Amino acid sequence: MGANVHEAQNAESKADFIHKLKIAAKEADETEYWLFLCKKSKNYPFNKELESDLESIIKVLSKIISSSKK
Repeated sequence: MGANVHEAQNAESKADFIHKLKIAAKEADETEYWLFLCKKSKNYPFNKELESDLESIIKVLSKIISSSKK
């Protein structure tokens, strides 16, 4: 996620910026999936704080994307 957000900061256009942030959002969704599996697994550690931080990141990315479209 971080690398995609960093890359978005050097976007060639507004559309490119939005595209790169959408990729970061997809990565966040994938991370959410893996954390969900860890939460449901008996053999993997789960950290509620990581889940909370990820939810915040997803909200921020969504807000930036929607604001950038306007």
